[in-house]
Amino acid sequence: MSYIILGFITEMSLILAIGAQNIFVIEQGLKKEFVFLVCLICSISDFLLIFLGIFIFYYFQSFFTPLIELILNLFLLIFLIHFIWTKISSEINKINFNIKKTQHSPSLVVFKTLGFTYLNPHVYSDTVFFLGNFSKDFIIKQKILFGLGASLSSILFFFTIGYASKYLSNHLKTDKVWKAINLIIVIFMSFLTAYVFMNVINFFNF
Repeated sequence: MSYIILGFITEMSLILAIGAQNIFVIEQGLKKEFVFLVCLICSISDFLLIFLGIFIFYYFQSFFTPLIELILNLFLLIFLIHFIWTKISSEINKINFNIKKTQHSPSLVVFKTLGFTYLNPHVYSDTVFFLGNFSKDFIIKQKILFGLGASLSSILFFFTIGYASKYLSNHLKTDKVWKAINLIIVIFMSFLTAYVFMNVINFFNF
């Protein structure tokens, strides 16, 4: 049981850091758009990456070269720029809180969720490499318990922020508040984009 708790606390300490994926989950909760689907994809993705890191850490370590990280950063940079432009463009039109969910495409939401999850190198560094390296000396049973604890932490976190945001959205249904939320998201994503861009620049400086 101690390894389950250790995995839970370790993963929670990593996932609490505000990132693009977390912001996206919160936004979907506020908009009440496919909250369960988004939280489920994020949770399953973390589960897979956690156990990949725990059981085949050295295998992935040999393939995660600076060039692979550069490619992932470039894809993430394009993805973030497109996301920011979409958010800014949406401000031109009046926000409609009465849009039915059936008018939105589940496939688009799935694509965005997968993008924020798998195009972010930090997702791999946290779930695969940190947890994998941390647990590399555990025996099989301990690895499984550690992975289950970490996965439980991830599931709890994503569903909590997703549905907490959905609940809070009932008190935020005004154009003024939502525009402020969009502005915060754009600002944060812009800083994140600048950070990713600097990582790309640093690659070519070495």
